[in-house]
Amino acid sequence: MNIAVVIAGGSGHRMGQDIPKQFINVYDKPVIIYTLEGFQRHPQVDAIEVVCIDGWHDVLWAYAHQFNITKLKWVVSGGNTGQESIRNGVFNLEGKVADDDVVIIHDGIRPLVDESVLTDVILKAQKYGNAVTSLPYNEQIFVVNTEDESTTKQYIPRETLRRVSTPQAYKFGRLDWAYHEAYEKEIGIYGSAYTNTMMVELGETLHFAAGSDKNIKLTTKDDLEMFKGYLKKDKDNWLK
Repeated sequence: MNIAVVIAGGSGHRMGQDIPKQFINVYDKPVIIYTLEGFQRHPQVDAIEVVCIDGWHDVLWAYAHQFNITKLKWVVSGGNTGQESIRNGVFNLEGKVADDDVVIIHDGIRPLVDESVLTDVILKAQKYGNAVTSLPYNEQIFVVNTEDESTTKQYIPRETLRRVSTPQAYKFGRLDWAYHEAYEKEIGIYGSAYTNTMMVELGETLHFAAGSDKNIKLTTKDDLEMFKGYLKKDKDNWLK
């Protein structure tokens, strides 16, 4: 079984709106529903769990019924951080899924997850035990000079770098172990830590899966406008 865990526990202050950004309506549909539809349509996704901000659970269930998100099985409360929210979602699956089941973790505010990206992350996780969506890094990266932060004397070859995001997938048994281990030993759970960084800090080897530049994260109002542009645009027929 393949289970999507969609993280929608944040309040989204940087968007500057009165409601959490995952519930902002774009063309009469909430952002979170665009995200869930990607998993609803995918034939290899069997069930969906949403980690949701408190006070919005009933709203989410109502939207799921309205937009026919029939794979939604569980809604659980988020935590004070992104890591706590993911942990809550993982721990809620204990006793509900098998160790070899694949759990796909995804940000609720990444509404343009591509079917081929989902397929690849699932297949790689089934084969290797985990998979993280990745893309080559196409810009030059320079390291700030600690003696003078307005200068640099060192760069990192971009061929050695990958940008990673969600979706990322893990076999449940190892994922569940990792969150228990991380919170017991306080490893990989602070700051901007996420499942992938936590896994690396716990000594796990991660496997790259396919990514997409279209898989944007809606953090600011500019991101929201970009999302609306993607929804409106038509592909040029001459492009191969």
